[in-house]
Amino acid sequence: MTRWQKILADSITDPADLPQRFRLERQALRQVTATYPLRINPYYLGLIKHADDPLGRQAIPDPAELTDLVCPADPLAEENLSPVPNLVHKYPDRALFLVNSACAMYCRFCTRKRKVGTDRFHIDTATLAAGLRYLEETPAIRDVLVSGGDPLLLDDDRLEWILSGLRRIPSLEIIRIGTRAPCTLPMRVTAKLAKLLKKFHPLYINTHFNHPDEITPESARACGRLADAGIPLGCQTVLLKGVNDDAKVIKKLLHQLLMIRVKPYYLFQTDLSRGTDHFRTPIARGLEIMRELHGHTSGLAIPRFTVDLPGGGGKIQLLPDYAAPTGKIHTFRNFRGESCAYPDPD
Repeated sequence: MTRWQKILADSITDPADLPQRFRLERQALRQVTATYPLRINPYYLGLIKHADDPLGRQAIPDPAELTDLVCPADPLAEENLSPVPNLVHKYPDRALFLVNSACAMYCRFCTRKRKVGTDRFHIDTATLAAGLRYLEETPAIRDVLVSGGDPLLLDDDRLEWILSGLRRIPSLEIIRIGTRAPCTLPMRVTAKLAKLLKKFHPLYINTHFNHPDEITPESARACGRLADAGIPLGCQTVLLKGVNDDAKVIKKLLHQLLMIRVKPYYLFQTDLSRGTDHFRTPIARGLEIMRELHGHTSGLAIPRFTVDLPGGGGKIQLLPDYAAPTGKIHTFRNFRGESCAYPDPD
């Protein structure tokens, strides 16, 4: 057993085993984890100061998960967009390939909360082979996002088998991997793993940090290994109430991501996934945060504020409205709140 596998094996999966310092009502949490499983590995647990801090809110179950009457189970209609199990074909030239049902930590705001970490999410060699076959038989797909669960929680041999299968498909140009392991279990990113991934270029990785406290020497080392292997890294942050719905927190996170060679890519409005309504912020809050970023930090640090529309509608980017058109003269309000005019040509 490798070091990262040993850490994962020592994860807390029963609320009774959560530290006493958190002062939790464990019986209430057992009712939550009967539906939405718990996993916190020792590394991430060590970063949590108290149950209601920004990291604790992401990791520790909350009874509010069971009282959500707003959000549907499958907000993005992934099941209806799956021509074969565990492969979502929403966009004409891209597909989402789910290759693992588990994660290093079960985030309480997960889009696939309905099935990740449960027996409702079944993946085996047969389903993987069916997905590879569909991709091969659908040459319109030129870009595949490998996700789950977390693909990097697979062992090296299994991961290499999947990536090799994808690379054998002539019509697939780009492979992307979505993983939170560099944040939640950075010791998984070994030198051996980085060397393995390097063989499958052009390959991109989008990871997932939500708060500056998640950026540690260990996570910086993990991202550095991937970057040194020539893998472009992006970050998909989710806007979460009580975690990062503050422009100062977001700006600090974005700056620290650039320091570990991760490009801020998306700032996502929380998906309408059942059990997550208590995390959602108004869209206006996200727009206000974006307004407080533009002009106050470099464009390199600014992500796209994006909503993945319910019902499989796809992603749309939202921007603060700086323009007030007045005929041929366009009036804009800049990041300082000043009005500026730009004339259209005659």
